[in-house]
Amino acid sequence: MSKAEASVEELVGKIERGELRLPEMQRRYVWRATRVRDLLDSLYRGYPSGIILLWETDEAVPLQDFAVHQETNPYQSTLLLLDGQQRLTSLAAVISGNPVTVRGRKRPVELLFNLEHPDELSVVTEVNEDNDDEDEDFEDQGDEDDSTEDELQQRFNKMTFVVATKKLESLPQWVKVTEVFKTDEDAPFLERAEIKSFSDPRFKKYSQRLAHLRGIRRYIYRMDVLERKLSYDEVTEIFVRVNSLGAKLRSSDLALAQITAKWRGSLNIFQQFQEQCRKAGFDLDLGLHLKTLVAFATGQSRFRTVGGLQLPILQKSWEESVEGIRFAMNFLKSNTGIDDPALLSSQFILVTLAYFGHKRNYQVTAEESERLRFWALIANAKGRYSRGSSESILDQDLASLRQGGGANELIERLRTQVGRLEVTPEDLEGRNQRSALFKTMFLAFRAGGAKDWVSNLTISLDHSGAQHRLQFHHIFPKAVLKNRQNSREVDDIANLAFIGGKTNRTISKRPPADYFPALLEKAGADAFKAQCIPTDSALLELDSYKEFLAERRKLICVRLNEFLGTTVQ
Repeated sequence: MSKAEASVEELVGKIERGELRLPEMQRRYVWRATRVRDLLDSLYRGYPSGIILLWETDEAVPLQDFAVHQETNPYQSTLLLLDGQQRLTSLAAVISGNPVTVRGRKRPVELLFNLEHPDELSVVTEVNEDNDDEDEDFEDQGDEDDSTEDELQQRFNKMTFVVATKKLESLPQWVKVTEVFKTDEDAPFLERAEIKSFSDPRFKKYSQRLAHLRGIRRYIYRMDVLERKLSYDEVTEIFVRVNSLGAKLRSSDLALAQITAKWRGSLNIFQQFQEQCRKAGFDLDLGLHLKTLVAFATGQSRFRTVGGLQLPILQKSWEESVEGIRFAMNFLKSNTGIDDPALLSSQFILVTLAYFGHKRNYQVTAEESERLRFWALIANAKGRYSRGSSESILDQDLASLRQGGGANELIERLRTQVGRLEVTPEDLEGRNQRSALFKTMFLAFRAGGAKDWVSNLTISLDHSGAQHRLQFHHIFPKAVLKNRQNSREVDDIANLAFIGGKTNRTISKRPPADYFPALLEKAGADAFKAQCIPTDSALLELDSYKEFLAERRKLICVRLNEFLGTTVQ
């Protein structure tokens, strides 16, 4: 089983495009609108929201429809959703505005967002102890029938999200959640609230809250992806066990509950530091911070020991782990060029770097710093914590450091795990954009000065504006390869390049033999050499696709090994 991450926006897109499907074994969509409301509230606050369980298979398995509309998936390979259906269906409905189909009837999921919501949390979660949601209709009204109108209004004013009612819709501080997701413009909502100038104290507050609401689209879900080799019967057994054992919370969720029970008010402390990291460019899962805390307290990463930690140890270890994470973030940004967690194959790398700095009292020689850089880049490229039991592997590295080891010991453990450290063309074969090597490819290309072929902007993850925002481009577009290659070959890492959104849209579905000549004339061969793209006209023909992939893999490997330093190790 492999582990991956994806944003809400990416997962919703997969549902809409039909790339993510439901196996027949799944129960139908059963959530009421109030459950969707509570999910949005949790994501808005950045609370943990469980994991997503997937199975990628080429097997023709029986499917059923999502409760929201999907396009037909043109590819043979299917990504099946085993756990997370209720959450992702709800998010797809709210973000797109499309209705959900419940018991044959289409119903919208209409939620309102309170621009004047209080900063403190008001408990809104509903627990339905006696009845399963599937025994009730999908409701678009709250169950507040016994309250007076004034009581209801007072309660609503304390809430961040509510199920829509006509009366609340008419109030200027309440906005439709779906409408906010459909535009990045704040003006319609600010005008409706009768904000007429920047000096209005509500202007900044409302704008920030609208941006924070849209940020739900970037909320990252952790995913467990079952192996292709599993049979449908095995996957069915896994599905039954996952859904019958009641293990709905991640271990980090349970650890957080244990920690906050002993250390009252600590959640706010954790979230404040999490926000500091986000502003520094590292939007990290709260579970990662908790794992670092436990590592500093116990010398290992497992949450099973957290229940026995006393308050003074928790508080001291948290202070130390904060400094460790700061060191790790700064080291990654300044020494490796990894300036965004999206470029990490696993955030566990941060834990090891943090513990390393702590054990060295943040006094690192130039030589060891260079060796640590080498380890971090290779561990990232080779997926050190994405193979097998990631926590066991992390604990091995922590043990090495705890026992006085350094960067060289970390490198040797990595070598024992993966064998050779250099990258070969065979390592790239069959890899796609989810591969750790894809992230390293970006780092190597950026370090080599790769730029967009039209705007001449250096490739970056943080460009603003849709036309400059980085996209990965299929050199041979999917449309021209359709019916010629299987999906794995279409998405091969050697068919991907990094360019801006406008350039990508301009190229559209044209084959490289068509669009390359003009770009070569304008941007020059160096623009393509920077991304290891062969420009031999014979390799740009559709019939030469596999030869193109083979040649580019060789060029990429040379660049990767130069960047990683494996050519001299």
